[in-house]
Amino acid sequence: MELERLLGRIRESITQGKFQNEAAISQGVILPILQCLGWPVFDTQIVSPEFRVEGTRVDFALCRGENRPLVFLEAKRIGNAEGGDRQLFEYAYHAGVQFVVLTDGQEWHLYLPAEQGSYLERRVYKLDLLERELEECVYRLKRYLSYAEVCSGIALENARQDHRDVSRQRAIVETLPEAWHRLLEKPDDLLLELLADKVEDICGFKPDLEDTAEFIAQLPFHPGVQADTRPPAEAPSQASYRHLDPQPPAGLHGRRGFRLYEQRRDCNAAIEIVAEVLKELQRRDHSFLERFSARRHGRTRQLISRDRQRLYPGRADLCESYAKELVPGWWIGTNYSVSSMKTLLRLACEIANIRYGTDLVIEW
Repeated sequence: MELERLLGRIRESITQGKFQNEAAISQGVILPILQCLGWPVFDTQIVSPEFRVEGTRVDFALCRGENRPLVFLEAKRIGNAEGGDRQLFEYAYHAGVQFVVLTDGQEWHLYLPAEQGSYLERRVYKLDLLERELEECVYRLKRYLSYAEVCSGIALENARQDHRDVSRQRAIVETLPEAWHRLLEKPDDLLLELLADKVEDICGFKPDLEDTAEFIAQLPFHPGVQADTRPPAEAPSQASYRHLDPQPPAGLHGRRGFRLYEQRRDCNAAIEIVAEVLKELQRRDHSFLERFSARRHGRTRQLISRDRQRLYPGRADLCESYAKELVPGWWIGTNYSVSSMKTLLRLACEIANIRYGTDLVIEW
């Protein structure tokens, strides 16, 4: 499949750090994908670059003849997609466009700006070309951005249907805890009977409904039971990694550290191993951290970033406690599990083109 092969090549180029700016994203990612989706990318009346909206410009307007925009698409540098939705929504409002796309080439955020709720709640789908399977990437891009389906209105209806499904699921997930709490606060007879019957099935004796209701009232999830409000343990100092280690100190060899090729280094904590390895790889290749940060390390957060706040999105308290400057201009998060650190070091080796366990040996 042509689109699947193209996405495979784009993924490889993203991993290698080949797209350094918005123009490269537009030329090397967006336009080739649009062409595979059937858009006549050389017809500027249909795929209109630098489309004027209220005295400003949106990177691309996907039109159905005579510059009638159906979709706005805005390009950002890799890693800079988040935060661009407000401006894009303003473009859509002024032009009456009902579907917009914000992408840094790797992440594709697809929105219905006229829906209700926050920007996040108006997002139909977030597609990460590196995290999703290729089949899923192909399916989503065709579902929402195929030329034929955009022009026919099918793509917009697809987006609306998927948004309704997401909104319904979000409402269910948000309401379940409240419903459970209310049920425990005033349990109806059916719940009490079910629990009493299950007790009888297990031990042969059926409790009174009053005893069953008293038991339910003592459950931790009951709204009348106070949650543990003890303050969290004191956060570790930013100046040291020493107390951030989730593993017991020292392994079988009595030493903790790593060997990169023939260079051996001792470390005090597991996270210090990660930090020192990343610094060494950056010292050997000054583009390493840029390429490493372009890869998504988790669903919402990054291990390293130029922007300290991206390490713990929406949690200024965690940024204050657990963000540490790795090298000038780069920050690292420090409260990861050892299993996560191992995964991240394997990713680092892949990007640096070295062998984990051979060229880089870790002693946790």
